[in-house]
Amino acid sequence: MAALALFAGITWYLAPLEPSVLALQLSFSPSAFATVVHAWSPEQLARFRMHLVPDFALLICYGAFGYLLVSRSALFAQRLPVARTAALLSLPLAAAFDAAENVLHAWLTAAPRFDVPLAYLAAGACAALKWLLLLGFALALVHALARAATQSAPHVRD
Repeated sequence: MAALALFAGITWYLAPLEPSVLALQLSFSPSAFATVVHAWSPEQLARFRMHLVPDFALLICYGAFGYLLVSRSALFAQRLPVARTAALLSLPLAAAFDAAENVLHAWLTAAPRFDVPLAYLAAGACAALKWLLLLGFALALVHALARAATQSAPHVRD
């Protein structure tokens, strides 16, 4: 519940930013990053930087949620060991990439740093990997829930 509340609050808080935060997250070069940041007013950039604090709380919440859901519920118990391990690690890994992305974004938005293109590439890669892992977990969860619903549904005989 804490993760959902934080996500909703952060989404609402960042909604006025145009281009969106997602455009910044998926910027892999200094020029792409600058295009987004320079479209924002100083107040909007400050708004973005302020969200990083609660975003750390969010990533802790969703990382712990994913780990605990997979390790302590029956949903993933009957999965192949490799699938269970992938599900077990996906949200904690997404949270780690999210944390690295946040640190890089805090540093890159503190002052112009166009002479370090690898930092922009790393921030974009961390964001992309985070989103892929979040999507992968969501798909694994939907599959596990569908499988559990199928197994617990009463069977009708002809």
